[in-house]
Amino acid sequence: MDKKQKYLIPVAILLLLFIIAISGAKPMIEKNLKNLESLTLENIDLSSIEDGIYEGKYKVFPIAAEANVIVKDHKITEIELVKHDNGKGAAAEVITDMVIEKQTLEIDVITGATYSSKVILKAIENALK
Repeated sequence: MDKKQKYLIPVAILLLLFIIAISGAKPMIEKNLKNLESLTLENIDLSSIEDGIYEGKYKVFPIAAEANVIVKDHKITEIELVKHDNGKGAAAEVITDMVIEKQTLEIDVITGATYSSKVILKAIENALK
């Protein structure tokens, strides 16, 4: 066995294992994203929320969000998106401004970033619960 064959065999095995892992992950990702379509959000009664900084997270692989929500005088004054693993859903990050403006989680999702929009909103909801 020459040097090329010594290196080609492990590389081929690693490539095969990678392909198997990807093909196994795809159905799981598709199922997770399908579940996001029916995700419901509970609107929060801000009159019952005391002043403070509230931390919330939500993750549905492959999307995750962490948010710090600042409440003052029963109003959301700031939302810091600490983390947003989003794939192609970065456009959804403007949804935090919409929540602050309307003071509700009943916001239309961002077209083209539906899943990320829902994950961010759920993180905000979890912070305020």
